[in-house]
Amino acid sequence: MKYMKSQMKKLIKDNKDLQIRLKDLIDEHDLDKSSAIRALYHSEVAAGGKYQSAYQALDLPKG
Repeated sequence: MKYMKSQMKKLIKDNKDLQIRLKDLIDEHDLDKSSAIRALYHSEVAAGGKYQSAYQALDLPKG
C-alpha cells in the first residue's frame, strides 16, 4: 500500500476522529500539516491500522 497525500486528505475530511487526531499531532509535536498527515498515515492506516480498509476503499474504481 502506497502513501498518497490526496487520499489521506479525503480520508481525514470524511472522518471526524482523524480530524481531531491530526489537530492533536500538529499541536503536540509542532508539526506542519503535511508532516502530520504523513505521521497519521503511518500510525492509523499503514500496516493494518484502524483505517486501512477505509483508505484502500478510496483507491477502488467507482462504478
